[in-house]
Amino acid sequence: MQKYAVSITAVSLSLSKTLTKMVFYYVYILKCADNSYYTGITNDISRRVDEHNNGLEPASYTFKRRPVQLVFSAEFNDVNRAILFEKQVKGWSRKKKEAIINGNWELLPELSKNKMKK
Repeated sequence: MQKYAVSITAVSLSLSKTLTKMVFYYVYILKCADNSYYTGITNDISRRVDEHNNGLEPASYTFKRRPVQLVFSAEFNDVNRAILFEKQVKGWSRKKKEAIINGNWELLPELSKNKMKK
């Protein structure tokens, strides 16, 4: 019986170490001071928003559009899925971005149809 308990403890410790090492990635949308949107990806959302607001890169899109405000983020545990979603959102119209910002995911198909009609 003790051997079994030690096994469970070992599995529990192993799982605990795995969970603490798990990294999440975030696709985020910032609303800039000029009311434009910026979409990006990071593994530390707070740090990244601070970097945008502190203006660390003069050549970046957000540098002259500060302050910025985080208006949307989505969490991923797979960096490849996060990158694909970021690329997808970057190609979206302002209306589609505003739909997900407002939690109106159900509007996306209709907004896609409208774009195709034009």
